[in-house]
Amino acid sequence: MPVQIGAKTHHFTDPTGLLSDCHRRIDTFLSTLAAVADVLDQPMSEHTARSLQAALQYFREAAPKHTADEEESLFPWLRERDNPEVVSALRALDELERDHDTVSPLHAEVERLGAQYLAMGSLSASDCDTFRTAVKKLQSMYADHIRVEDAVIFPLAARVLSQEEKTVIAREMAGRRNVALTPVGAQKERG
Repeated sequence: MPVQIGAKTHHFTDPTGLLSDCHRRIDTFLSTLAAVADVLDQPMSEHTARSLQAALQYFREAAPKHTADEEESLFPWLRERDNPEVVSALRALDELERDHDTVSPLHAEVERLGAQYLAMGSLSASDCDTFRTAVKKLQSMYADHIRVEDAVIFPLAARVLSQEEKTVIAREMAGRRNVALTPVGAQKERG
């Protein structure tokens, strides 16, 4: 099940808007994981299995592209700025990049236990607790991370980056998803 980006609110021509749209999907799939965590000790329903599969797939396939969009495409452009507001925001960027590293083991734990739950239909009480704890930590970390990016980093980038720089970022983002960067309304993106 591919996750479509660029079709709902923003287009690749607005990379920071598109990144913010990705945050809405992250929130949605984190909520899905939390809902699954609430029912781990019950027999697995078809709805729970489908929901868990979709969330695991999103965090396995699409979320790493979002991280690369930020760390490899957006953040380097901001680091090149000699602007007091950007310099101040760069401190937040360092913390955000550390968050990206911190969530990896949590995602690996959720992936491992989620796959086990899907394969076996149940988890031990200890594994249920581990899954729930990992999901809660992810929710907490992402909430702070998303708040800073949506309220500070993305609006700042939208103001200080030139249209040419935004186009370079957009091309890189589209390239990660193997889609052509075309005018608004002329494509279907996946990623």
